[in-house]
Amino acid sequence: QVQLVESGGGFVQAGGSSRLSCAASGRTFSSYGMGWFRQAPGKEREAVAAINWSGEYTSYVDSVKGRFTISRDNAKNAVYLQMNSLKPEDTAVYYCAASRLRFGLYMTRSDYADWGQGTQVTVSS
Repeated sequence: QVQLVESGGGFVQAGGSSRLSCAASGRTFSSYGMGWFRQAPGKEREAVAAINWSGEYTSYVDSVKGRFTISRDNAKNAVYLQMNSLKPEDTAVYYCAASRLRFGLYMTRSDYADWGQGTQVTVSS
């Protein structure tokens, strides 16, 4: 099991930027894929971005491509989500997650075993 703690977020104006961080502890962080998910009120939790164990491969949902960047620092047991050109529709609780299996790149909720508590991002128009 891995423990995950998100930070960052808050209130941002449309067009602005924000950076989320996720600190991990527990099982060997560097061997597992990591992901960022988000959940808006009344909606399903959706995958936003994923990164493989080395950081070499990434994947994004279409709605954030070109605006968001996921990265990781295995020496610091951390994963990040840089969000630029934010839109009101990006408003949601953002969750960091660690995959069940090692070495993969996953964009499906069921592929993730451990979750952070979430951090709110609110984008005002």
